[in-house]
Amino acid sequence: MKLLDLPLSDALGCLLAHAQNGLVNGKPVRLKKGTMLTSDHIDALKAKDLVRVTVAKLDAGDVHEDSAAHSLAKAVCGNHVRVDTPFTGRANLYAQKAGLFVPDIDLVNQINGCEPSLTVATLQSHTAVEAGRMVGTVKIIPFAVPGRALQACLDVAGHNAVSVAPFRSARVGLIATRLPTLKASILDKTRAVLEARLAPSGSVLCEEIRTAHDAGEVSEAIRFLAAQNCNLILLFGASAMIDAEDVLPQALRVAGGTVDYVGMPVDPGNLLFLGDFSGIPVIGAPGCARSPVENGFDWVLNRILAGIPVGGAQIAAMGVGGLLMEIVSRPQPRELETAAVNKPPKIAALLLAAGQSKRMGRNNKLIAEVDGKPLIRHVAEAAIGALGEDLTIVTGAQPEQIAAALDGLPVQSIFNPDFDQGLSTSLRAGIQALARRDSKPDGVLVLLGDMPRISQEIVKQLVAAFDPEKGRHIIVPTDAGKRGNPVLWSARFLDALTGIQGDTGARHLIGEYAEFVYEVEVGRAASFDLDTPDQMQQAGGRFAD
Repeated sequence: MKLLDLPLSDALGCLLAHAQNGLVNGKPVRLKKGTMLTSDHIDALKAKDLVRVTVAKLDAGDVHEDSAAHSLAKAVCGNHVRVDTPFTGRANLYAQKAGLFVPDIDLVNQINGCEPSLTVATLQSHTAVEAGRMVGTVKIIPFAVPGRALQACLDVAGHNAVSVAPFRSARVGLIATRLPTLKASILDKTRAVLEARLAPSGSVLCEEIRTAHDAGEVSEAIRFLAAQNCNLILLFGASAMIDAEDVLPQALRVAGGTVDYVGMPVDPGNLLFLGDFSGIPVIGAPGCARSPVENGFDWVLNRILAGIPVGGAQIAAMGVGGLLMEIVSRPQPRELETAAVNKPPKIAALLLAAGQSKRMGRNNKLIAEVDGKPLIRHVAEAAIGALGEDLTIVTGAQPEQIAAALDGLPVQSIFNPDFDQGLSTSLRAGIQALARRDSKPDGVLVLLGDMPRISQEIVKQLVAAFDPEKGRHIIVPTDAGKRGNPVLWSARFLDALTGIQGDTGARHLIGEYAEFVYEVEVGRAASFDLDTPDQMQQAGGRFAD
């Protein structure tokens, strides 16, 4: 193939190297690059007063990019993968069934090493995919490639270079152990998260047994599940496994099973073990498997569900790539926790006061007078009085009036220019401001400006309940069991908070990380806010004339 600058009259049958504008019956048309020029195309370009054009002229034996892409894609396409119609030198490969993507990495590397202009790109090996997901793409770089170069790649390609191992439905049994410190709601969430993990394979959680954290009770539960024709058994401990002699591995041995491998070089997911009971795979799940975020448990579970052998050798080979994205549920390093023993946590207060009070009409509710002072000042004084530190406040609508309402208080004000795009933008602005401080907080109490019944005593209750070493990372006040505000967040959740969108706040994070939530009953104050004129009137509030 050669790139040539030719007169239009000589460009017939060549490929347009760059997009060009033309005219057909006086109407503009756009000819895309790569278009094979016909006499009609030539006339359209002449009508635009074009005299010469840059084109690609194929040599004898050259193969057009679409034909080459389709041929190579068909050659690498393996089990449960289909090839889509090629376009602009690209042929995409799609999974036909849900399962694990299993490329032949050596073959793909060899193909890509044959000819730089013929490329095969795929997902990471053992990625879980749903039916219809793109798993790979063949892209031809130039408009055409020499036939010999294409044939060299085809000679290397194997039919199963790009394949999907489909999931097989399994009858799954779950054993969850209990300790007095573990709330039933955490076990409920564990089950829900597990069922969501099993859904893509069509697997069902056919039995759940909750036992004491005792090797004898767990061993009996293992035998029972095996008798129920479960073909996969999962163990979730109330306490993280320490070593191969801990309760859950020992329970499997007591039941008559084997513990084949303890630990894995995937983080989060280190504290997993793999075993067998009468031919039934048994996975001892790490604590991070209670979270829906991808972790080492997914890697082992999905291989088993896809019928791919997994044992010690396979787990040991997972280290490269095994450092997964940091998740907030992962414990901090022990040395940092040890250093913090007996040290009071440093809690920063963040007051969100950027809203437009749309339901209140033309008035900004935060500056309305309630019980003799501006509404927002009630919350600000409670936070400052309880924490004894400066308060960071995020403003947006009417910042001057908010500042006047807080006159004389030790407040650091942050203006959010995007306040009209939702509460999340104010939360993000405030947390980012706190992150820029030299002294980083251990936790952040996020307060709303329209809750006048929040008192110093309530703030102190929330702070007293905050104890990350006991798993109390998110402290939520309740009113007769119903969750409210303000919420105290451990610093490890701050990145997650900056990622929320819209005007709904962080409610979904509280649900997602239920095992780290600790509730404090404070009564009506947790749910008492003022959003409408009627509510304001009932509370005795009034606006300045």
